[in-house]
Amino acid sequence: MKLLTFDAGNGAHVGLVNASGVVDLTKHAGVASLRTLIAEGKIDAMAAHADKPADHALDAVTFLPVIPDPAHIWCVGVNYMDHLQEAIDAGLPRSKSEHPMIFGRYPDTMVGHRQHLMKSPVVHKLDYECELAVIIGKPGRYITKEDALSHVAGYSCINEGSARDWQYHTAQVVPGKNFAKTCGFGPWMVTADEIPDPQVLDISTVLNGETLQSANTKDMIFDVVTCISYVSNMLELQPGDVIASGTPAGVGQSREPQIFMQPGDVCEIHIENVGVLVNEIAEG
Repeated sequence: MKLLTFDAGNGAHVGLVNASGVVDLTKHAGVASLRTLIAEGKIDAMAAHADKPADHALDAVTFLPVIPDPAHIWCVGVNYMDHLQEAIDAGLPRSKSEHPMIFGRYPDTMVGHRQHLMKSPVVHKLDYECELAVIIGKPGRYITKEDALSHVAGYSCINEGSARDWQYHTAQVVPGKNFAKTCGFGPWMVTADEIPDPQVLDISTVLNGETLQSANTKDMIFDVVTCISYVSNMLELQPGDVIASGTPAGVGQSREPQIFMQPGDVCEIHIENVGVLVNEIAEG
């Protein structure tokens, strides 16, 4: 199933995407939020609504971030070997680590599919990063790798817009990763039963029609189960938590000449069997 959070003019609702459009699960099943639906373990029950006539056409709704209110958003840095190598070649202070490089994001940095990614006037180097988003389905701490996928509700696309100039102000990357409305998240969550193996997915970034990143999730240094297990040691993962699992080579800062997103650009994140996330860049 494809589940999303949307607004059709009367606030945030949860929907199910089928061939005819969006079935409003808030209207038909009383679903308060996608995070709540996940926490209550009722995703499978929504299949009963899969063949209902759509309440809205896909192009008639405003897409919101898939999970607008996650308790935690964990991001994994330099998690593809080719991306690590291009960072080293560019002279950045990077080396292969024994453990995943983890940093946090905040919910108000995220926007939905077709919403604008905002380039702040104080940011001059807004980079694109295609990433597979892992959405946690059930709580857990000290999760083993063997059990990790049983904690996954589904997967989505992320464009982790990075303010590279602010990212390197100091040794802490957090400022460059937390400008308001710089992270696209969507268009929907594909439930985990449709993606039994998250390490076989083609992933790419297309900016203004040109493919700038192209890889497969098999090339991750730390796979999805390792990232889930590692993060769960710090604190209990909660339903609706998001893990952005890293980006491959081809980012704008490592190109010659460098390429950064500008107002008016259109950036697409493509992930096999998940979907296509599209955001236009705007000043603000």
